Amino acid sequence: MNLDITNDITFRKLGIFMVFMEKGNIARAAEALNLSGVSVHRALHTLEENVRCPLFVHKGRNLIPLPAAWTLLEYCQEVTQLMERGLDEARKTAGVGQGRLRVGTLYSLTLETVPRLIMGMKLRRPDLEMDLTMGSNDTLLHMLEEGSLDAILISISESEIDTNNLEILPLFHDDIFLAAPASATLKTSTLADLRDYRSQKFVSLAEGFATYAGFQEAFHIAGFEPEIVTRVNDIFSMLSLVQAGVGFTLMPGRMRKVYEGSVQMLRLAEPYQMQQLIAIVFARNREHDPNLLALAAEGRMYARSLGDSA
Repeated sequence: MNLDITNDITFRKLGIFMVFMEKGNIARAAEALNLSGVSVHRALHTLEENVRCPLFVHKGRNLIPLPAAWTLLEYCQEVTQLMERGLDEARKTAGVGQGRLRVGTLYSLTLETVPRLIMGMKLRRPDLEMDLTMGSNDTLLHMLEEGSLDAILISISESEIDTNNLEILPLFHDDIFLAAPASATLKTSTLADLRDYRSQKFVSLAEGFATYAGFQEAFHIAGFEPEIVTRVNDIFSMLSLVQAGVGFTLMPGRMRKVYEGSVQMLRLAEPYQMQQLIAIVFARNREHDPNLLALAAEGRMYARSLGDSA
C-alpha cells in the first residue's frame, strides 16, 4: 500500500495540534504541554506544511484555526483513539501490563522465596493474578525467551544469560552442601571431601537443572565418576530418595530448613565449594511493564531483607 503521508507528520505533532485546538491559543497549549511557545508554534507550522493546505490564519499575535483545521481535528481524534486501542490490544496479546503475570521458578524456590514475593506482590497489586510454572533452569529460560513466561527465578550461575536482551535482578547467593541419609555415618568433624565418599551411591537431578552442572564439576574435581542410582526431575523427589537411604547427593542450603531432621548436610571442602546466584530474569524490552516493575521492586526488598538478616 502506498500511503501519501509524509514521515514528518508524527503523533507528537498531532498531539500538540489537538491540545492547541482545545486550548485556543499557543500560550495556553504550551503551558498544558510543558513546552515553550516556540516549540508549539514550530510543530503547528511544520504540520501545516506537511498537510499541504492552510490550517491557520494569523490575526495579530493570535493563530486562528481555519475550517480545514477543524476537519483535521475530527480525524486526529479518531486515529489517536484507534491507535490507543491498537496499543492496548498489542500489549494484551503480548501479556504485557494485564491483570496476569506468568512467573517461572525452580522447585526449590517455592519453599520461601516465591511465597514471600507473591505476598509482597499481592500488597502492591491486589488485583494481579500470578500464574506459577515450575521447571529446570534450561526449560524456564527457554520459555522466557519464547515469550510464554513473563519472568523467571533461576540460578544464573549455571546458565548462559543473554544480557543484551535480558534483565537480571540478583536476589541471593546459596552454598551447595553434601546431603546424606540421617542413618549414614559421616565425618562431621571436617569439611566433606568427596573422595571419601567414592564408594557411596548418589542420586541426581537431570541435566538442565540448577545443581546438575555443579554436581558434574564437583566430581570431576574429585577425580571420579559417582555411581548415580537415578536421576529425577525435581529437587523434592531427589531429597525424598536421600531420606529413604537410596543415596547421597549435592543440594543447595535453602533446602536445609525442610529436611533438617531427616537429611544430614555437610559443607563441602574447599576444592568443591560452589555457590548458586539466584536471580529474577525478564526481557529488557519489558522493563517498563508495571507488573514487572512491581516484581522487581519486591525482589529488591527481598534481597535487602536477606542482607539485613545476614
